[in-house]
Amino acid sequence: MSEDREAAGEQRGTRKKKSALARVREAREQFEELTGIRVEAVSGMERSGEGWTVTLEALELERVPDSVSLLATYTVELDDDGDLIEYRRLRRYTRGRADAS
Repeated sequence: MSEDREAAGEQRGTRKKKSALARVREAREQFEELTGIRVEAVSGMERSGEGWTVTLEALELERVPDSVSLLATYTVELDDDGDLIEYRRLRRYTRGRADAS
């Protein structure tokens, strides 16, 4: 029912803004579907020009023990409609390793 109202609102030019939570969900779902890499956490998000940038922490290689599993930080760019337009890996690290201060 809400999809019908949203579609009607778009037809009248009164598109409802999506929440930050909806943007994060879109970023996670699209990234996981595109890459096959499981997202473990969201570590940031910000408005960027005509869209959104979401920073994700993803499990790239699961190892035993889990403390040596390989994780990576990715940025995901969404356009204003919430469609993924770009992603980029920023760094790779083992789970048990802290950032250098």
